[in-house]
Parts: sequence; structure tokens; C-alpha cells
Amino acid sequence: MSDKRMSRWYFGGLASCGAACCTHPLDLIKVHLQTQQKGKMGMVSMAMQVVKNDGALALYNGLSASLCRQMSYSLTRFAIYETVRDMLSSSNQGPMPFYQKVLLGAFGGFTGGFIGTPADMVNMSLSLSLSLSYKHAVDGLFRVFREEGVRKLFSGATMASSRGALVTVGQLACYDQAKQLVLSSGFMGDNILTHFLSSFIAGGCATFLCQPLDVMKTRLMNSKGEYSGVIHCLRVTAKEGPMAFYKGLVPAGIRLIPHTVLTFIFLEQLKNNFGIVIIS
Repeated sequence: MSDKRMSRWYFGGLASCGAACCTHPLDLIKVHLQTQQKGKMGMVSMAMQVVKNDGALALYNGLSASLCRQMSYSLTRFAIYETVRDMLSSSNQGPMPFYQKVLLGAFGGFTGGFIGTPADMVNMSLSLSLSLSYKHAVDGLFRVFREEGVRKLFSGATMASSRGALVTVGQLACYDQAKQLVLSSGFMGDNILTHFLSSFIAGGCATFLCQPLDVMKTRLMNSKGEYSGVIHCLRVTAKEGPMAFYKGLVPAGIRLIPHTVLTFIFLEQLKNNFGIVIIS
């Protein structure tokens, strides 16, 4: 008999929070780059400007909202994906086909993206210092609900849900498939090096898949009435040229790939040390 450990439903949220604490400054810089109007500043110059204007701690503006988002958005998508995957894998006595992983990842990501929209919207505001009167993420959520209503909390929900579906396919489905291929090769075992390689591949896939929607989602969430809807935002962005959809691509990759790597390394460690033991 051999012991196999299965992830608990909330491990994805905890792992994502740990990764967010490490990569939050990169996420904040990415948001600043995507919302700048002239698009002439790079990642390093933007970081220097933030530190010069507001101090080094400004790189952690909105951290509470980021953690709140991970415990809503990421916890939901990981819980759906891993619970259903483990259930189907057990009943089928083998790994799921890749197309099923893609469909499951899209569903889990879409659901998580919708649920996480309020925290994401507050995260944008705190990161850009648009609402300095917010004490923290929970205060921001209650303030927006009380002053602007539920509709404002879900501003940009369509883009957030679509982006959640794409990034979850890139991260979870591609991670599972990459890990499966690496292990089946026989050259590497189920260890931290395999987790690093698989998550690095998954982070790259997620970056390319979601970047255009990520740019549009950021614009919609920070809109002050200049966009009438998703289609209008798409047309305005398209007029700026194809590269407008990939504004901030480098910092997005620099942020998303390490975030993905750290998330899965933390997740695998949580599973190996505190997961549900299955005796086979």
C-alpha cells in the first residue's frame, strides 16, 4: 500500500495568498502601466516613480484587497477545479483528458472571476490610490456598496469572469497537463523541480492567453464613463493599434509567472504536508 495525499478545497486560496504577498509590487506596477495614457514609461521607471512620489510602502498599496481577492477568486476556482478533477479521476481510475481539464478550468475560472470582481475592483482603486479614505479592503467593499450600490461592486464583471476563465485554463489545466507529461517521461519524479518546471510553463501559457482581456478589464474597472460597454472599450483600444492589447505584457509576465510558480509550489507543499491521505 502507498499513501497519496489529495488537496483540501481551500488550499488553493491559501497558496494564492502566499504568492500574492510575494508578487504584489509587480501586480501594482502592472496596473499602473496598463492605465497610463501615453504608454511611454517602462516597468523600472514606473516603479521608481511610485516610490519617489509615495514611498517604498506604496508598492504594497491594496495588499489587503489583493488577499481578499485571492480568498474569493482563487479559492473558488481552485476549489471547483480540484474537487471535480479529483472526483472524476478517482471514478475513471486515471487522469482526465486535456480537453476536460480545459473545460473544467474555464468553468471554475469564470465562476471565480465573477465572485472575485468586487474585491478586484477595490484592489484596483487601492493600488492606484484612487480611494485613500478606504481603511482596508473590507472597508472599501462596504463603502462602495453603501455609496454606489451593488452594480458598482460588479463593474467589469464580464471581463473579470472571461479573464478568470482564460487564466485558469492557462494555470490549472496547463499545470496539470505539463506535470503529467513531465512525470510520464520518467526523467523526473514528483518533486519541487517538477513543480517549478510545470508551473513555469503554466504561467507562460496564462500570460499569453489573458493579457488582451486583462488590459480591457483594467480599463473598464477604472472607467469614469468614457466607455459605454465592452464592445466600445474594444473599439477604442483597437484604434490605438494591436500592441495596445499587450500594454504591460512584460511586467504582466514577470508578475504572473512567479505568482503561478509560487502558488503551485505552496499548494504542493500544503498538499504533501496537510492534505487528505488516500491509501491505495
